[in-house]
Amino acid sequence: MDQYLMPKKLDFKNLRFCLGNYKTHFINISDCGGYNPDGSHRMEGLTQVCENLEDKTLDFRKDKSGLYILIDSEEVFHFPLKHYEKGFYLAYDRVNKSGVISNSNTDDPYDPELPEPRRSFLRNVIDDHQLEIFFKGRIHLKFHSWWREPHWKYWTIAEDLKKE
Repeated sequence: MDQYLMPKKLDFKNLRFCLGNYKTHFINISDCGGYNPDGSHRMEGLTQVCENLEDKTLDFRKDKSGLYILIDSEEVFHFPLKHYEKGFYLAYDRVNKSGVISNSNTDDPYDPELPEPRRSFLRNVIDDHQLEIFFKGRIHLKFHSWWREPHWKYWTIAEDLKKE
């Protein structure tokens, strides 16, 4: 699975654009591990929100108290935004003609050797919870800037490219 890092300062602008211009498919929010009732540590995350978004509207609201995730205008999760270090990644789920998941070793989301994405998703770890929002098809990207030249790039949502 190829992932493309986006600048944190553009997160909510990019999220708003994606929700308004691409078809959401699924949302998953899970914690990043923790403790069991008996006090033992658990490595796996527990699902907090897992929802098919067919025929539903995903939205968000952000204010001084944090980020609120809304499904059909009803709040389903709140991130206080106290531990929020990196920007969103946009990842592509690509499957080749043989049905094998394609993993790329390129930093070019438009590499002609790669199959077209069947879905895209925004993901981030916020307040010790992983947020993943899945969209149908390709969300278009464009180069934004260098994070660490010459190998690490920041990308952003290409608002000027036609949605699929």
